[in-house]
Order: sequence, then C-alpha cells, then structure tokens
Amino acid sequence: MFDRIGLPELVIVLVIVLLIFGAGKLPDIGKALGKSIHEFKKAKDEGEENGAPKVLKDAEKPVK
Repeated sequence: MFDRIGLPELVIVLVIVLLIFGAGKLPDIGKALGKSIHEFKKAKDEGEENGAPKVLKDAEKPVK
C-alpha cells in the first residue's frame, strides 16, 4: 500500500503539516502520537495476556 510513497511525497506532506500546525506544535503532536501508539500496544498486549479471543482472518473463518 505504501510502496509508492517516496521521498518527494514525504517532503510534500511534511511541508503541509508545517504550514497547518506550525513548527512550535510539531513536538506536541509527535509526543501525543507516540503516547497513543504506546497505549494501543499496551492494551493489545494486555488483551492477549488476559486470554482475549483470537480474531480470525477471513480465510480462517469456518464456512457455514
């Protein structure tokens, strides 16, 4: 899916983000994004440890 994103596209996205949020807000946005990713991984790991049911992929689902 992301194999077509190259350096020029990433630079364009970075420039747009800088224009929208400004350089002062980027550290706050990065911090919030990192914290949310960390919390998501933590919740996922806790769910696996607590015996949460395994999510089946479409190919693994039983045929009715």
